[in-house]
Amino acid sequence: MTIPHIIGGVETESADGATFDDVDPYTRSPYASVASGSAVDADRAVSAARSAFDNGPWPRMSSVERGRILHRLADLVEQHADELALAESRDMGKPVHVARTHDVPRSAQNFRFFADHARLATSDALPSNEDLHTYVQYAAAGVVTAIAPWNFPLMLETWKVAPALAWGNTVVLKPAEDTPHSGYHLGRLALEAGLPDGVLNVVQGFGPESVGEALTRDPRVDRITFTGESGTGRAIAAAAARNLTPISLELGGKGANIVFDDAELDSAVDWSIRAAFGNAGQVCLAGSRLYVQRGIYEQFIDRFVSAAQALVLGAPTDAATEVGPLASETHHAKVVGYLDPSRTGGASTLTGGPGEGWFVRPTVLADVPPTADVYREEVFGPVVTITPFDHDDEAISLANATRFGLSAMIFTQHLGRAHGVASRLRSGNVWVNCFFVRDLRAPFGGIGDSGVGREGGVFSRDFFTEPRTVCMKLPDLPVVA
Repeated sequence: MTIPHIIGGVETESADGATFDDVDPYTRSPYASVASGSAVDADRAVSAARSAFDNGPWPRMSSVERGRILHRLADLVEQHADELALAESRDMGKPVHVARTHDVPRSAQNFRFFADHARLATSDALPSNEDLHTYVQYAAAGVVTAIAPWNFPLMLETWKVAPALAWGNTVVLKPAEDTPHSGYHLGRLALEAGLPDGVLNVVQGFGPESVGEALTRDPRVDRITFTGESGTGRAIAAAAARNLTPISLELGGKGANIVFDDAELDSAVDWSIRAAFGNAGQVCLAGSRLYVQRGIYEQFIDRFVSAAQALVLGAPTDAATEVGPLASETHHAKVVGYLDPSRTGGASTLTGGPGEGWFVRPTVLADVPPTADVYREEVFGPVVTITPFDHDDEAISLANATRFGLSAMIFTQHLGRAHGVASRLRSGNVWVNCFFVRDLRAPFGGIGDSGVGREGGVFSRDFFTEPRTVCMKLPDLPVVA
């Protein structure tokens, strides 16, 4: 099969005809040929988006009209759930049943939520004693470049595209080169739902010195939203700075998971397994640094290691599979490299290690020195380090001793401890007695090397619009006797 670009409402190959292979990480064989975009294709896509914004109906529709189309798009995503789930799985190794029951429904919900949020959002009116009426308008920013990652392709593509569209922008979406399939389907479904030509463009290809870099340097782009690795985020920020283009960057993580001795142990183990090994550990929010209070340390390790060993590795199409292969050969080599003794600092491997093909078995490392690469850096695979602690202050100090600041977890039954520790963690997101539970109204993002800005609810509105203050002098009113 062939996966083309979608530019100006038309499926098209690259201007120079270049392609690359889309590789199934389970079979490790190509299954599709993908259009490989260049700066020329980026220019074509931005031109289409610019024209659609400047001259087309989309920004001039009411939020009600745009919302109807986005709800139709959500309907189509749900109707094509099997096709989209299989595309996700074939691109990055995710179990099909996980994509079908989690990623695709959440993608449809992103469109529904932001369509309704744009329609129902309030604005500010500022009262005055000087016969002035001041209020705020939220005008669409313009052309948005959205660059998505490969770990949750469709879900994170829609997380960017949905609010941008809901507030009247036009979009150029670049899926990750390892996961082009669902983005292509999304572009097709958007046209079927009734989005005007050029409102959502999808260009495939690579980043540096290619289509991705061109999209971040184009002065006609008004917003850039990116989710991915921290080093790439720095490069995008530098490119955007040349044009003073506002950016939203959700970058890497090295999440701390703190389990106190008063935690409900069965629940803490269950959630910690999900946080460490869900999506084969390829989650920026993953609880990859596990801290357990010393009084329950040995007991927790026994249960946690047993649960990790019980996870089922297998074919993504098998309903029993819980952990699939890693997304690519390059990424598999990176994760396995972190398991070399030179990078674990002589840690004890309690379970796990490399598997067959591009699999890595759920891996638990103990006695890891804080200077070890595997402890400090984002592995982005099914690898967790486990460390004991004695008291609250020590746990907070350990959790905060990182340049990342995206996610953290706390497991405790003590309400005061939960609030107190959460308030002292240097993290954009803190879950207490759970993991990866989302309210789409809440801000999402990180600090430090984990990113710049927040998205979600009004935070997405503020990023994807240009808030405009209107100050009106009211006429003098006649005095009525």
